[in-house]
Amino acid sequence: MSAVRIAGLCKTFRVSAVIEIDDPADDRLADFRDLSTADRRPDRPGGRGLVIAEGVVVVERLLASHYPVRALLGVRRRIEALAPLLETVSAPAYVATAEVMAQTVGFHLNRGVLAAADRAVPHDAETLVSRANSLAVLEGVGDHENLGSIFRNAAALGVDGILLGPRCSDPLYRRSVRVSMGHVLAVPFACLPSWPGSLDLLRDKGFRVLALTPAPDAVLLRDAVREPGRYAVLLGSEGPGLTAEAMAAADARVRIPMSGGVDSLNVATAGAVAFYELAAAR
Repeated sequence: MSAVRIAGLCKTFRVSAVIEIDDPADDRLADFRDLSTADRRPDRPGGRGLVIAEGVVVVERLLASHYPVRALLGVRRRIEALAPLLETVSAPAYVATAEVMAQTVGFHLNRGVLAAADRAVPHDAETLVSRANSLAVLEGVGDHENLGSIFRNAAALGVDGILLGPRCSDPLYRRSVRVSMGHVLAVPFACLPSWPGSLDLLRDKGFRVLALTPAPDAVLLRDAVREPGRYAVLLGSEGPGLTAEAMAAADARVRIPMSGGVDSLNVATAGAVAFYELAAAR
């Protein structure tokens, strides 16, 4: 790698290349093109399946993660802000104007910088369960913003990992990565091979599986985690919640007490409350 100086930086930093781009059609920007086009976007799982980080904080977390970085694209001041981390990155950093970036990605990017990475080797569910003491298990969480919020809450409150059941969205979709503030890149996750049969894997490893529901006859969550132990909290889809099959496969149905007239909490909010109770019980 060669040392490259960008005008305005007070020091030289090492990257594979810092390259000025003035043409939004430049082939070198292919990883960032058409982010707003559903059938062509580079982070689409059925397509190229790249990981796209947006904004300085999220890009920093991508650079610090185990995901192999392919390239960065940003306005000059955002690339300058990342200079210390770029010393160890062997990927090109493209500098462009806000207008060139907007034409490339398909919309005006307020955060001013993007990074693209390849996906890492997926975690194995059994290995993840073996190493964890607290887990979130998701069924049918299809909203990318809720999914990203769940990962951010899990990181903040010490949940060791997230297991994905059927009908969950892709955690590495750009919106999920952004809403998680990049924490989806650090919290380990794995897909369960069968549902709800894979919940037996958790029990075999000593987990007590708790299905979160607003049902008034469910046990209070706080009462269910009074004793130290390994706990997995099941969270269901934003509308109907957990399926009857998931409820039946759990060790207990638990609820968060709420004031009268409120029938439920947003799934990410409910998850945060549950994760807090697990942390308090440790």
